[in-house]
Order: sequence, then structure tokens, then C-alpha cells
Amino acid sequence: MKRARLRLIAALAAAVFGLAGCATIPTEYREPAALAAEARATLNLRVYDRAWELVNEKYFDREFLGVDWVAMRGRYRTEGQAAPDDAALYRVLQKLCAELQQSHLSPLAPRDVHEMSSDHQAAVGLRWARIEGQFVVTDVLPDGTAAMAGVQVGWIVRSRDGRPINPQERSISRLGQPVTFEFLDQQDRLVTMALEPRLLDFDRQVARELPGGFRYLRFDSFSFANLRWLSAELKAHRAAPGVVVDLRQNPGGMVAANSMAVQEFFDRREPVPMGRFVRRDGKERESSGFALLSARYAGRVAVLIGPGSASASEIFAHVMKHEKRATLIGRRTAGAVIVSRFYGLPGGGRLQIPIQDYIGVDGERLEGRGVEPDVAVPAATLADWRAGRDPELAAALAELGKL
Repeated sequence: MKRARLRLIAALAAAVFGLAGCATIPTEYREPAALAAEARATLNLRVYDRAWELVNEKYFDREFLGVDWVAMRGRYRTEGQAAPDDAALYRVLQKLCAELQQSHLSPLAPRDVHEMSSDHQAAVGLRWARIEGQFVVTDVLPDGTAAMAGVQVGWIVRSRDGRPINPQERSISRLGQPVTFEFLDQQDRLVTMALEPRLLDFDRQVARELPGGFRYLRFDSFSFANLRWLSAELKAHRAAPGVVVDLRQNPGGMVAANSMAVQEFFDRREPVPMGRFVRRDGKERESSGFALLSARYAGRVAVLIGPGSASASEIFAHVMKHEKRATLIGRRTAGAVIVSRFYGLPGGGRLQIPIQDYIGVDGERLEGRGVEPDVAVPAATLADWRAGRDPELAAALAELGKL
């Protein structure tokens, strides 16, 4: 048992501290040559049938939450067979998976698999959201061409390549093909820009000083790379009276990295209880924090949460709240908390399947429920975004100042 634990620690140390190998060199996805109609239909059925079989074999609930999964096999099969390309086929698979109304059950087309594997995608470096009927820039990547051209958070996106923004369509950018945007800046002046896509990593790490000596820390996934960064930040600023951890754009990540991230905020030897995981066969596994050269940060903590906080982010927030180690600020999280795994599909796609349920430290599921904040703050208004105000961050600073 002791040797097994030492091997586990060594493996985690190798992963966390960069001894597990080199990162994939980013490359742009190249569309494969179009298939003849008969070959396309044959591949479509192979992909569709394998996706159904994987869910049938691996899904965490043998009863499929009351859905007749056997009957579902034929519901979209003809439509899937007739799909003219990967994009159409994977939209059909998405409809099939949606019958279970379950998070972490999602088909990834070959393009998505490539971008996930390389951690990069061709883009100009913008995120936007629909706020009060307008598409508002909510994030600008500092190494993207949009930032270099002067695009700012709060600008309104009017069009992309002459077409209004359609949230139902995926906009694909390609290297060497500039994208023309029309914006309204903060003074409502029309700004037209042709922006050149670059290979960008949207997983951001942001650290900055806040008033009162507090520290702002944002990371957009629970990965070992972000864990290293978080630990280094906390160690470098041990004297900071408090930190704001921003998880509003963090959709989750690795269970192991999450367990270690939680332990960074506890100055104690015993592991922090983190709930339990339940397998398809009913067997349960207790989960707890794991300290590996932890910062043991002892200052005050506020965690910003919202609908964009999902999966591992929700477990982190749930445990920190239960332990009374942090004050949660913002809005309810996504309620998408379950352990999943990716399985390969013919043709280069993958299927993400939930394989274990999660039960929180309060004995309840977080799936479909989410985590409620201690201090609820309404979503930022269009006027807030246009003026550069962050009401949730302001509320976090106010709470830290009270403690």
C-alpha cells in the first residue's frame, strides 16, 4: 500500500511539475477531402452506431434515467446516415445524446478533437455574450489580433463578415483568411476591422493586484499547468490579506488537479473531504484533497461563480463553501457535475460520456442543482459592461474588507 501511494505521488509530481512530456505543437485543423455519397453514408452509420453502443455500455446509470435508450437507437439513425458532412452528422449525434438531458454527454467532431488536443484554435481572440439583446465583447485575449487592433471589453459586435451574429451557428476561422467585424465602441461609434486569425489558447491565466493589497486570480480550467500557476501565485503572495478566485469562465477540468487546488487553501495536514463518486455498478469512492508542496495559503478567500462555472469548478466552490473557507460571490453555477471520459469514434471524432455520478459533501447531487452563492449579485448589465464595471468583483472586495 505504501509503495502504491509513493508511485501515485511520483506520477502526480511528474504531471504537475512538467516531467510528463512535451506539449503538443499547435497546428490548424485541415478539413479532409469530401467523401463520395456511398462512402459518406457508410461512415455515418459506423459513427452513429458506435456512439449509441458506447453510451449503452459506459453510461453511469444503467436505467438511463428512465429513457428507453434501446428505442433511441433508431430515432435519428436515418437522419444520421444522410448527413452530408461531419458537421451535420455531429449535430444529429447531439440530438441523440440530448434525449438523456445529461451534462457531459457530448459528441466532438474531428475538428473539435483536434483543437482540444492541441489546446489551440484559429481565432482572433474574442469572446462575446448576448446581453440585453446585444452581442457584447466580454473577453479579449491579449495575444489575439483583436487585442492588438484595440478591441475592448464592452464593445458591441454588429456583424461578422457582413452577417449578423447567429448564436446557433458556429463561426469557423481559418489561418490566412481575415475576418471582417463591425463593432460599436463605448462611444457608439461604428468601427470596422479586418482581423487575421491566429492559433490561440483560450485557457487564460490572469493575476493582478487589487485595492487593499488583495490579489485577483483567474484560471479557466483545472489542469496541472493551471495548478502549477495557482500554487506559484499563492506562494509568491502569502502576505496578501486575501485573494479573489475567479471561476466565472472555468468549465471544469481534471479531478486530480481540482483536489490539489482545494488543498492549496488549507493550512493543515489532513486531507479535505470532497464528496464521493458513484460508478455504474453502484460502487462508491470517497474523494479528498491532496497536498503536494501546497502553498497552504491562510488569507481570506472570495470565489466568483456563475453559470459559466461548471463541473470541477462547482466541486471546488462547493467544498470551499462547506468548509467555510471562502465566500462565494455571484450567481448559481451551471449544475453540470459528473465524471466523464472521452471515447474514440470512427473517422476521428470522440464521444464524451458521464461514467460516474458525484455526491457532494452535504450528501446531495450537484448535477442539475449547482452551487448557490453566499452573496448573490445580479448579472452585469449592458451599461456595466460598456462602462467597464464588474459588480461581482466589487462585491467580493467589499466582503473581503469585512472579514
